[in-house]
Amino acid sequence: MRVLVTRSPEDAARTAEKLAGVGREACLAPVTRIVPTGDPMPSGPYEALIVTSAHAEEALASLDRTKPVFAVGERTAQAVRTAGFAGVTVAEGDAVSLVRLIRATLAPGLTLLHVTARHHKEEPAASLRASGFTILQWEAYEAQAVGTLPDAAVEALRSGQIGAALHYSRRSADLVIRLAGEAGLASSLLGIPHLCLSADVAAPLASAGATTLVAGDPSEEALLGLLDRVS
Repeated sequence: MRVLVTRSPEDAARTAEKLAGVGREACLAPVTRIVPTGDPMPSGPYEALIVTSAHAEEALASLDRTKPVFAVGERTAQAVRTAGFAGVTVAEGDAVSLVRLIRATLAPGLTLLHVTARHHKEEPAASLRASGFTILQWEAYEAQAVGTLPDAAVEALRSGQIGAALHYSRRSADLVIRLAGEAGLASSLLGIPHLCLSADVAAPLASAGATTLVAGDPSEEALLGLLDRVS
């Protein structure tokens, strides 16, 4: 089975390797690419860092490596360690566990710097602010939308070669729906099952009429496990 992967190029390549390991072929169709925003870091002191994506690695190079870091999951933590930080505490891969970890570790009233993307969700910042923390958000990178689907993906969708699609973010799901529509492939895209990392990711696809399946937990392992249900 060929599986449509719409992640940014670096992430998509890793996913392709995992798909090959379970006997599936990836059709890479990145709808975003990660680029720095150029925004300055917020001024003012902070006591700890929050990192919610490995895409923050480049931005971390300019920060104080003695600060403790709270990473959303192990892959993000690996990127933080690669950037030279030793004091890394790791949550379970989602915002809820990250908020729980920070609440259990730090006293309210501290200022935390969240290195995040231009298009980011309200969590974990909203819950941490409600718990008494001051959150500085640095939108250091962004997932920039591409203009069109790659020719190979267009041909694969048009010829019915795609058996399923993987989705890791709501924004990329929105983008692939738009790009497929602009290419005249809306029905081809929406006619295949869409495997999604969370209910939030699945929402625009479900609204568009697609069949969606949601992973049992927000991990790539759980997401890829859904393939057995659509083979």
